[in-house]
Amino acid sequence: MPEPLTPDVVAKVADLAMLELSDDELQTFTAQLAAVLEHAHDVEELDVDDVAPTHHPYPLQNVMRTDDPHPAVDAEVAAAALAMAPSVEDGQFRVPPALGEEP
Repeated sequence: MPEPLTPDVVAKVADLAMLELSDDELQTFTAQLAAVLEHAHDVEELDVDDVAPTHHPYPLQNVMRTDDPHPAVDAEVAAAALAMAPSVEDGQFRVPPALGEEP
């Protein structure tokens, strides 16, 4: 059995995922994630050496449509949308940098 999951580990994972968790959420999610990982460990321990590989029971077929290029947005509509934007640069919406990155 792997070592038990601690709130510190869950807090680290939440930090990596840029999630802010309250103490109550941290306790709740620690218990829930521990249960999920325990189940995964149980499944991992199953002996499936004698189980034949399976496949989908129904025949599958990819349905493809023709790729007909066409303008995504009418130029007049795009110009109207850009005119209402708080910030525009080079004919595109200017948005704040993500994740604190410098522009």
